[in-house]
Amino acid sequence: MRVIADQVGYSKNTVSLALRGHRSIPESTRELIRKAADKLGYRPNAVVSHLIAQLRAGRSAQFQAKLALVNAHRDPKAFRTHATIPAYVRGCERRGLQLGYTFDHFWLHDPKLKAESWIRILRTRGIKGIIIVGLMDHNHLPPHLQAVWAAFPTVVTGVRTRDPALSFSCVDHHDLVIQAFERALALGYQRPALVVEERIDRLVEGRFSGAMLTAQQGLPAVRRVPSFRGDQQARAEGKPFQAWFARHRPDVLLTLYNIVFPWLKERGLRVPQDVGVIQLEWRESHAEISGMNQHNDAVGEAAVDMVVGQIHRNESGIPDFPRATLVGASWVDGSSVRAQTARPAKTVGRDR
Repeated sequence: MRVIADQVGYSKNTVSLALRGHRSIPESTRELIRKAADKLGYRPNAVVSHLIAQLRAGRSAQFQAKLALVNAHRDPKAFRTHATIPAYVRGCERRGLQLGYTFDHFWLHDPKLKAESWIRILRTRGIKGIIIVGLMDHNHLPPHLQAVWAAFPTVVTGVRTRDPALSFSCVDHHDLVIQAFERALALGYQRPALVVEERIDRLVEGRFSGAMLTAQQGLPAVRRVPSFRGDQQARAEGKPFQAWFARHRPDVLLTLYNIVFPWLKERGLRVPQDVGVIQLEWRESHAEISGMNQHNDAVGEAAVDMVVGQIHRNESGIPDFPRATLVGASWVDGSSVRAQTARPAKTVGRDR
């Protein structure tokens, strides 16, 4: 670094900032320093960089800046009252505290705030980046706020957005269904079936139903149960489910909804003696149900890491190619599936 500084006539600090692309250094100066570094054969030392990172990690986090945590749910109180959204918020705030960032909360659907107001408020408060939490109705952000995402580093949690396509962190929906399916087979179930609302499956671009189809390829055709993808009305009434169940007779359900329990009880079926239930989004509030922990708090932590990385790289605006961090789900034992002695199930939907 000193050699480059002597070569170009700038301080080591200026050289360091220029090589990291910091916008406080004019582009012409950055280009001059980059060319000098290339000519001198400069390459970052990964070992030294790792050591510096460890030293920084060992220090107590100092206040860096503020981030905006935007509630994208239609309910303005969803950060406190929703069944799953608070876990994302906890993860965001925990990771932010570790890195020295605090959060200001906003509601995406605040009718009083236009794009200009958002930008003015965020800049006045010194907010450096945005994390969007709770987008559950669809994966499109309000068109009139396009200028906001163009002005600040922004990451979405839980789903992939379209128009605009922003970087995001979420659980690996495809893999969690595959894992749940394989667990069902390992427990001895013969006819696993997916029960999911069509709107939710569309929100994740068919990764629930697509993963189920992939998993079923390892079963004989006679054991492949078609998924129940009802709409909100079907979920409220239950009659379409009853007709589907009577026709296909699955022995274990992979689902996001606890409403299947009263539906099964209505048929005179016991859980888990007659039919098993695997919750694809396991929750502490119903810890007795077997299922997949999506680790939404870890998704929130990943979102903070992503947006802070954007800030450090001086990135802003809607990316040409959004990046993604997928968080793996893990199985949680419960009493809604029966323990059975069975031969280990073959891995499904993969090379055998």
